Amino acid sequence: MTVNGIEHKILDHGYVKLIETWGSDYRIIEAARMSTQKGFEGWGDNTPCNYDMAAAQTGKPCKRGMHNCGVDHKVGDERLLRYLWEHNHATPFEMAGMVIEVQAPIFVFREWHRHRTQSYNEMSARYAPLPDLNYYPTVERLMMGGGHLTKQAGTAAGAQTLTEQAASDFVASLHGNYVAAQILYEESLKDGVPKELARLCLPVGRYSRMRASANLRNWLAFLTLRMAKEAQWEIRQYANSVAEIVQQYFPRTYELFAEAR
Repeated sequence: MTVNGIEHKILDHGYVKLIETWGSDYRIIEAARMSTQKGFEGWGDNTPCNYDMAAAQTGKPCKRGMHNCGVDHKVGDERLLRYLWEHNHATPFEMAGMVIEVQAPIFVFREWHRHRTQSYNEMSARYAPLPDLNYYPTVERLMMGGGHLTKQAGTAAGAQTLTEQAASDFVASLHGNYVAAQILYEESLKDGVPKELARLCLPVGRYSRMRASANLRNWLAFLTLRMAKEAQWEIRQYANSVAEIVQQYFPRTYELFAEAR
């Protein structure tokens, strides 16, 4: 088991921090060979292949060990790993995974929690007041729009074209709303309103924290959806950070994932 304090800063007050990982690329191979009892036999020697004629036409190198490319090299268990991935033998990829800690706006968590194959434990405002941290989108972010490739997430029907001045005014108004919500929250707590009800005035732009745990198969499913250009920009920033951690600790599997995107 790997324990590491890797931490990536996201948005204005957010972060993704690695808590621990388990398993590895070679543990996936071991799991896949349970029936043959061969276990992990080793990776190849990483000698780069030359291009063959077909590969040269596409600009991509041949897949090592998949055909004769004219270079002598040792073929290792990377071939089996590729076979598992390309033929959707997904169960062995459940033999590795990781736990991360995330600080993100509540609206990001509402999207994140749709991935029900992950396990979550989020801080609860029933028991402790949420910190006074709120997400402020930049004017540049607002001018990007919200639709991406989906009409449903775009501007409201009949809306005017957003100007930089209107975007700047929105951020200023948002600040006022955040301040007013925090004042009401703090006064309610002082007046004895139960914490679980005093939180009703808090906006979805308020930051919360959670830990999320999943096996590698399900982290890659998360990345498939949340790194896509159709995903909301904010959660994509978190997904990109998760991808960097996956790439560092499960590099051979991540390489196959990246090839397929």
